[in-house]
Amino acid sequence: MKKSLTSIPFSVLDLATVIEGKTPADTFKKSLDLARHAESWGYHRYWLAEHHNMISVASSATSVVIGHIAGGTTSIRVGSGGIMLPNHSPLIIAEQFGTLESLYPGRIDLGLGRAPGTDQLTAMAIRGERFNAANSFPQDVLKLQAYFSAENSTSSVRAIPGEGLDIPIWILGSSTDSARLAAALGLPYAFASHFAPAQFLTAINIYRQNFKPSEHLKEPYVLACVNVIAADTDAEANKLATSLYQLFRGIVTGKRRLLQPPVESMDDIWTAYEEEQASQMLACTFTGSKETITNDLQQFLDQTQVDEIMATAHIFDHQARLRSYGLLAEAMSGN
Repeated sequence: MKKSLTSIPFSVLDLATVIEGKTPADTFKKSLDLARHAESWGYHRYWLAEHHNMISVASSATSVVIGHIAGGTTSIRVGSGGIMLPNHSPLIIAEQFGTLESLYPGRIDLGLGRAPGTDQLTAMAIRGERFNAANSFPQDVLKLQAYFSAENSTSSVRAIPGEGLDIPIWILGSSTDSARLAAALGLPYAFASHFAPAQFLTAINIYRQNFKPSEHLKEPYVLACVNVIAADTDAEANKLATSLYQLFRGIVTGKRRLLQPPVESMDDIWTAYEEEQASQMLACTFTGSKETITNDLQQFLDQTQVDEIMATAHIFDHQARLRSYGLLAEAMSGN
């Protein structure tokens, strides 16, 4: 059966972007403001991601920021998209998210990824002797589930708080490996198509074909994260998107900067090679007026049949960012 935009939940991925001339403290205030608006506009969940050693991303202490957002809102689900589990002991994450769920019951999501969320040198500083912990990611997910289970009460190692709490675990992915794991464990699957779209369709097909129902989930559930930059006109949205393009040019070149203001044209900023590389990473980007993004997102939904769309928006001006998410909410709810 064909899905319509108005029939699926829509959510926010906030990468806690630090803009040129501002600080992480400014970012956290704006994130909370966005979360409150998102809640009033009908967004389903608000996720933050773990990154390290990146001057433009302020959410390195992800669980702390989740608590800040959950504490300043009342009903929207708040969670991680994701926690990079190999950077942590499963027990510590069980305790942190058990604490969050105890403070904000029924509102916390735990999305898990296996990448370090940073460069190799920083990963070494984080993981130390556990540098190859990504190899035990499947086993660590199972450990985490065990710590949350009521049956763990007889174990000599317990997560307090955490034990016996119903905290939804998601598997995050940017490749096919994670799809097989999410399918085998019967967990919902969130794909990072906002920066790694190349294996997206292959991965979600593998997930759906191999999905095994579990006590957590009876049928496959796919969330796609995409870039959405909406404005009152296509021209305005296209200009706002140049901040995103500059950010991805920094990823391609390895010369990262704080989020830059929009420019009239990228022609003098990136080379043809940089543009091509960035464009490949940004294939799942929707830019334009409400009418344009409504049409383009419906085509995306027709092609992928995803169960939920999560949007991230690297927009320099906070009011323009709020306007973008407001327009997306109208598009997704048919207003």
